[in-house]
Amino acid sequence: MKKEWFVLHALTGQENKVQQSITARVKLKEMGEYVGQCLVPTEKVQETKNGKKRTVTKKVFPGYVLVELALYDDSRPTDAHGRKQVVEETWQFLRETPGVIGFIGGERPVPLRQDEVDAIVNPSAVEKEVVRPKINFNVDDTVKINDGPFLGLMGQVSMVDPDKGKLKVEVSIFNRKVQVDVEYWQVSKATDEEIAEAK
Repeated sequence: MKKEWFVLHALTGQENKVQQSITARVKLKEMGEYVGQCLVPTEKVQETKNGKKRTVTKKVFPGYVLVELALYDDSRPTDAHGRKQVVEETWQFLRETPGVIGFIGGERPVPLRQDEVDAIVNPSAVEKEVVRPKINFNVDDTVKINDGPFLGLMGQVSMVDPDKGKLKVEVSIFNRKVQVDVEYWQVSKATDEEIAEAK
């Protein structure tokens, strides 16, 4: 049977359990004809805590699991609305999987397009190796610089460069507005109290 990729909505924090359960139960119930690969896409993200950089693996789509399914039966006639019939074995199998809430798309989920699948399942080797810094900042955020030559200054973020993990921050030096380059880990979001004090 033809398999296509669908997105399952899982209980947050149970994505890996759902993946393991589906994989184990496919073997146990000999459902390989109906259920193929099951993935929880992840990416490596750089975080900085207390000035120390560390790389952590994060889920790309928290709360979701990608699974390859024979969900619609091409060999059977369509229903009264011209829709393909659902393969009952596949539907039942997923309904019985602990941690699965349902499909994205409800009772008639639409499979992912091939380009969407490729971007998630087969990212190029180069992209896999890229470690992206964790982005906590947006343009116009007020931040406090905690490290480097501009230590102690506060300013507004004017540009975010996620690939390099850098920000441009507009600070006031000698009563002049100046753009300075800082790395993510050198700044923190200013609290309301700090902003009020600076005024």
